[in-house]
Amino acid sequence: MGSDALISHFVGAAAVVLVAAHAGGWLARRLRQPYIVGQLTAGIALGPTLLGTLAPGAYDALFPAEIGPALTGFAQFSLVVFLFAVGYELDLRLLGDRARTAVGVALAAFLVPMAVGGGCALLFSDWLHGLGMPRELSPSMVVFAGVALSITAVPVLTAIVRENGLAPTVPGVVAVSAAGLLDVIGWTVLAGTLLDGGGGEGEGLGWAARAGLAAGFTALMLLLARPVLRWLLWRPRVDPSLRLALLIGFALGSAWVTHSLGLHVIFGALLAGVVTPREQGGTLDPDLVRPLHEVGQLLLPFFFVLSGQSVVLTGIDGAGWATLAVVTVLAVVTKVGSGTAAARLGGLDRHDARTVGVLLSARGLTELIALNAGLHAGLLSTPLYTVLVFMALTTTLLTQPLLHLVRHLADRDRPLTEPHPAHARSLPSQPTSRTRAD
Repeated sequence: MGSDALISHFVGAAAVVLVAAHAGGWLARRLRQPYIVGQLTAGIALGPTLLGTLAPGAYDALFPAEIGPALTGFAQFSLVVFLFAVGYELDLRLLGDRARTAVGVALAAFLVPMAVGGGCALLFSDWLHGLGMPRELSPSMVVFAGVALSITAVPVLTAIVRENGLAPTVPGVVAVSAAGLLDVIGWTVLAGTLLDGGGGEGEGLGWAARAGLAAGFTALMLLLARPVLRWLLWRPRVDPSLRLALLIGFALGSAWVTHSLGLHVIFGALLAGVVTPREQGGTLDPDLVRPLHEVGQLLLPFFFVLSGQSVVLTGIDGAGWATLAVVTVLAVVTKVGSGTAAARLGGLDRHDARTVGVLLSARGLTELIALNAGLHAGLLSTPLYTVLVFMALTTTLLTQPLLHLVRHLADRDRPLTEPHPAHARSLPSQPTSRTRAD
């Protein structure tokens, strides 16, 4: 295929991807579901399972193999921008007076699903072999199975909290704070898993060498990057658009380093966001947050389509669908149960504790990012990847109905004379966003 034809195909495919994904997101929002649910569904619909089966000629014309690298490049770029914004917004100071409760909830909501996922991978390795996994699972595969059940999607959870009016409430603050801690724990464990898995460009190095280099790079970023960036880019005469462009370049460079060490680009992007300076008082710079969100939202559909390309339903038999049912039940029960129990032990009443548990069950985009990294590192087979993608989609879809159920139970048990508290106790002294109000 010539360069002109390649450009023509890519432009046409990009138009279809953007329109279909954002139309799906709009429809999902009309159905009171997170925007990314519609985008992911559109990505799967544009993949080989649906479009490739119903209209193979149109699928081959729309997504020829030659434009695969370009789509992958756009997908990776969108991930870097999105996760750079996530890292920049991550602020564990939000814990405040609820720090002990949030830490307990985060640990329980990570360790319990982690143990169940890893244990099931070991117990049912023969079953997983039928889904394309090796008969003898490596330690990295077992750990990754646990991580896949332990993830909570902070961006989706935050959106659900805001859309349901839970931002200024006890369960809203505890859930968002615990999810932030879960992010730190989950990405750290996932990084170690990918290093041990030997995927990526750094596979020629030994595990110890890659781990040492990754630790050294992380320390360098945490100690030096913030003051250097503040000195270079936070001067009065630096134009905000120039600062944004240079910071995205900084995030891309950090992502390239972590990928070169055998990790995924996601870790470098997150790390770049974490070390980026904030405004005085710890507030977020609106000149950074707004365009980062706009660029990320515009380009993320390319990642959803890339994820959908690897979802092959025709390779899923009866055992695969049974695995999906079991994994989904385990994913919901372990998250909701562990989060609820830990919140109750932390002093929340049963309705607020249930709300925390349900919120932590949303996996969404974060799960997809981790699954995509695991697939490319060889820790997942394509059929098992498909199963886990649908688990992520299902658990995200179930979050809103489960919240309505919790609200109904709270309304039923509340005395008729008690004023309606928007289904959760509020925290008037707490901030209504992820930033801290000093």
